[in-house]
Amino acid sequence: MYYDALKTFITLADVGNFTRTSEALHISQPSVSLHIKNLEKEFQTELFVRSPKSVQITPTGKILYDRAKQIIAMYEQTQEDIAAHHQSIQGQLKIGASFSIGEYILPVFLQQLQRDFPALELEVVIGNTEEIVEQVRLFQVDVGLIEGQSNDKELSVHPFMKDELSIICSTDHELAGKSPISINELHGQTWITREDGSGTREYLNHVIRSNGLTVKSMLTISSNQGIKESVMRGMGLSLLSRSVISREKEHGSLVALEVDDVHFTRTLSYIYSPVMRSKKSVETFIGVVEGKSLTEQTATEKES
Repeated sequence: MYYDALKTFITLADVGNFTRTSEALHISQPSVSLHIKNLEKEFQTELFVRSPKSVQITPTGKILYDRAKQIIAMYEQTQEDIAAHHQSIQGQLKIGASFSIGEYILPVFLQQLQRDFPALELEVVIGNTEEIVEQVRLFQVDVGLIEGQSNDKELSVHPFMKDELSIICSTDHELAGKSPISINELHGQTWITREDGSGTREYLNHVIRSNGLTVKSMLTISSNQGIKESVMRGMGLSLLSRSVISREKEHGSLVALEVDDVHFTRTLSYIYSPVMRSKKSVETFIGVVEGKSLTEQTATEKES
């Protein structure tokens, strides 16, 4: 079984240095070299091009890299399945989530998991939607929660709730006292939004294109909190999930504008690689997410 060698190979490919690989895996540098040598002998190919300062993965190495990720994931899944029993969900569950979901929606699910499955070790990685899709595909996380959909054919994508969004402005913005407003009043505005790759940014771009809105300028901030602070300072408008702005709206520190005959709604989805579906911790998490979907769908409606 080449489990240890494959782990070494993946780590070396990620860090690009023999010394850092040995330090990360707590093994000697000669052991790292031996693992790579054995794999190259097994597959009869050169996996890395070595230089005094770094190593560069070869084209055949890249082929092995993706397969090795799958092999390691399946091996560890098998270990967990054998160790687990019917009344206990244990081991580690690594969850990836987009910023809006990870910061404002996921904690509800984590609370239930922690209460019902105390032996389950939880780790959360937060990034934008594009980053989470990539991490799920590379098995860096077990399951992901994203805004919108994914066209990645290697992944299984399942909607779990509807998310309502609102256009927000400062309390002293020219539109603050006009709600509801017409869509035409959004022409020529400054927008504050998330970075490319974010589901929220993609949705705002869709709203602007589909309504033919002219844009005065666009300010990009890769943080929901940063966007809210900028909006409250009167720097422009933004479009954010109602779950993200609920506290500020309740405290009256920003205004959620209603637009005549227009509702901003998108789908949130959970995604996973098919090989991970039978992993008990993933299956348990999906059950919790699906069990909360109807509650979450109505929660934002009550806030408005």
